[in-house]
Amino acid sequence: MPDIVLLPLIAIVAMLSGGALGFFLARYVINTGAKSTMAAAELTLADAEHRAEALQKEALVEAKDVAHRLRTEADKEIAELRRELKNTENRLNQREENIDKRVDTLDAREHQLSSLNGQLERRSRDLEAVEVQAQENIERIARMNMDEARNELLNRVKGDVVKQEAKILREAEESTRSEADKKSREIISLAIQRVAADHTVEHTVSSVSIPSDDVKGRIIGREGRNIRSFEQITGINLIIDDTPEVVVLSSFDPVRREIGRLTLENLIADGRIHPARIEETFKKATEYVEQQVKEAGDQAAFDAGIHDLHAELLRTLGRLKYRTSYGQNVLSHSLEVAHLAGVMASELGLDPQPARRAGLLHDLGKAIDHEIEGSHALIGADLARRFGESQDIIHAIEAHHDDVPQSTVIAVLVQAADAISAARPGARRESIESYIKRLEKLESIANAYDGVEKTYAMQAGREVRVMVEPNSISDDDAVVLAHDIAKQIEDEMEYPGQIKVLVIRESRAEDYAK
Repeated sequence: MPDIVLLPLIAIVAMLSGGALGFFLARYVINTGAKSTMAAAELTLADAEHRAEALQKEALVEAKDVAHRLRTEADKEIAELRRELKNTENRLNQREENIDKRVDTLDAREHQLSSLNGQLERRSRDLEAVEVQAQENIERIARMNMDEARNELLNRVKGDVVKQEAKILREAEESTRSEADKKSREIISLAIQRVAADHTVEHTVSSVSIPSDDVKGRIIGREGRNIRSFEQITGINLIIDDTPEVVVLSSFDPVRREIGRLTLENLIADGRIHPARIEETFKKATEYVEQQVKEAGDQAAFDAGIHDLHAELLRTLGRLKYRTSYGQNVLSHSLEVAHLAGVMASELGLDPQPARRAGLLHDLGKAIDHEIEGSHALIGADLARRFGESQDIIHAIEAHHDDVPQSTVIAVLVQAADAISAARPGARRESIESYIKRLEKLESIANAYDGVEKTYAMQAGREVRVMVEPNSISDDDAVVLAHDIAKQIEDEMEYPGQIKVLVIRESRAEDYAK
């Protein structure tokens, strides 16, 4: 019994135990499978994400490529459109220019046709007048007798002979002028070649170098007594400023300025600067310069082959050693003019002695023109007259700058030699400021006249070319205009040599072949 009762219990316990064991086994299996499935799912999800990112990157790169390609194509289209627009604009501008040219051409042709029409009308009137005159002549001849007809024929022949004679004389005059021009060029060329003097630009010394700025105080002296004594004794102004180691001398008299320069240099070299020493040094410098002046005058006369000049003329001539004109030493210039004038006189078969004499003395007035008012040519002529020079020499001196009309061959030769000497390359100089002002003055004088279109100063200011309006200025007016401009330049300006005024009147007609 008990066994019978226990058997069901044991069976029930076994069943429960087996069920529990099965339950736990099943649950274990289920848990293990779920975990494996979740791991696989996570791997799949990660792989999908990587693929998605790769696809996204590929899509982004492809999108960028497409955008770059589209942008490049757009830029090409824009550039093409711009080129087409530029070409269209150029074609329009070309068409506009062509239209303007055609309009100008039509205007020119219209003006030409109008001018031709006027000429035809004038010729028609002239022909009518000739026809009337011929009719009158026929009627008049028809009423003449034999003697009247003979006289009429003789008068006509005489008129033709007079015209032919005038033509022959004009041709002979032109031929003579051409030969004379050629001969004069040969003479001048020969004279220049034979008198090929060297030129160096002369500078007027107006400053003195000092060893140190301390010397300036010694030159000035206590309360300025030394500088006052120096200026009173020498007659020149002494300028002492902040310029280092330089003292400036100022005077219109070049000889006096040279004496002052030597006086100051000797005082500085000696070291003793006081009024008594200044006066003593000034006397020595004056004697030295006067001796140099006399020797320079004697040497110039000897070089020119002139041996009977008055002593005062020789002294005045020697003073030109310290005178410059546009940087050219006046004494050297005078000696060169003497040689040039003598050579040209010899080539013309004249006595070269008067020409050399006049050439040497032609600028004599420049030695004293700072003391006497007036033109240096007239001053020199008065000085030569005072010391017994002949009338031909006096006339050549006073006429070499056209202060008086030239009336002798010697005067013409001296003027030509003076121009040649001044015009040699390197003979004269002027500052760039004065050079520019002279060119501007030349152009402004010419531009002030009515009918002047343009003016050009050429050849370093030795020629002025004036372009005039052909409709406003006739050929006769051009001659008068050139004379007026030259006269105004002579009256208002100072310049070396001569200035050529060339007035150009020119009319042009143009057309275009299409």
